[in-house]
Amino acid sequence: MGHDPAMTVTSLGAAGIGELDESVYRYVLAHGDVTPAAVAVALDIGTERAARSLDRLRTDGLLHRLGGRRRRYGPSEPRVAVEALLRARTAELDATRAAVDELVDLFHNGQSPGPDTDAIQVLHGAEALGHWFVRLQQEARDEVLSLDRPPYALTFTNPIEPVTLGQGVRYRVVYAPEALDQPGGLDEIRRQVAGGEQARVMPGLLLKMTVADRRRALLPLSLDFTEVRAVVVHRSTLLDGLVDLFESYWRRAVPLSHVLADRAAVERAAPLADGTGPGTQRAEPAPLGSDDGIDHDDRELLAMLVSGLKDEAVARQLGWSLRTMRRRVQRLHQRLGATNRFQAGVQAARRGWI
Repeated sequence: MGHDPAMTVTSLGAAGIGELDESVYRYVLAHGDVTPAAVAVALDIGTERAARSLDRLRTDGLLHRLGGRRRRYGPSEPRVAVEALLRARTAELDATRAAVDELVDLFHNGQSPGPDTDAIQVLHGAEALGHWFVRLQQEARDEVLSLDRPPYALTFTNPIEPVTLGQGVRYRVVYAPEALDQPGGLDEIRRQVAGGEQARVMPGLLLKMTVADRRRALLPLSLDFTEVRAVVVHRSTLLDGLVDLFESYWRRAVPLSHVLADRAAVERAAPLADGTGPGTQRAEPAPLGSDDGIDHDDRELLAMLVSGLKDEAVARQLGWSLRTMRRRVQRLHQRLGATNRFQAGVQAARRGWI
């Protein structure tokens, strides 16, 4: 039975496994008994990088050292090992949630919101949430970090960001794939990227959060916005943990910035339908580029595929038919020598295409 090249391959990123380590892990699963040198040759990486990756996978319980004088590794039973790793990651997130709950309890037991020395401040209602969302960005002088996913209590657009970017403040945003699939979502992200935002996307993103200058964080207590409740977290070990959580997501997320910036540049330069000037009308994708590079359509397609968007959402965002999109995926797989999306993503990253 043949493999459907349009099938989505699940990533281990949500378990904290980076792209390189996942490539190494899949290689070990396929071969059973490996050395760092063999992995280095197979994946075209240095022996030291291969050895470090194998050791990380061993620390995570996915591999074990085999006996003998040579440095050899074998896989642990995947279902048991991966589920144990997921339980450990879940415990870390539960600890963070428990810290939030504890601070909320302190607040309700008599702590009153006030100066910045309070660790946490509870907000009620969309108006209070919107006020703090604007305030955090306006007070930022260095960097704004954000985890972004639906639903939205206010609106998907962020009119404050272009102003703050213009003042030299950096924005790093990790989006859930569902954010890209919002009506006009990809166009809005493209505009922010054109203004300087660094954007990435990560499947399975469950949190919404905004952090300003690592001094304050704003996050909703629930994704059910029928009753809006959120917290402002001031400088504390809890805030440090939230920043670390963002950085962990950032390292595992798929970059979008240069892909969307390339598309924006192409659309600004494209003529209108009557040929009189620039416009943004989308058409059928351009032909595949030469073997030495990749065109803007394919670069954007690759980024969306590895981000976890479903076929229908990818086709809709690119303005293509589902049949055209899937045909394009198959041709990219052939060009990259890949049999699935994970392999295509690895090969595209090695070539600097995404």
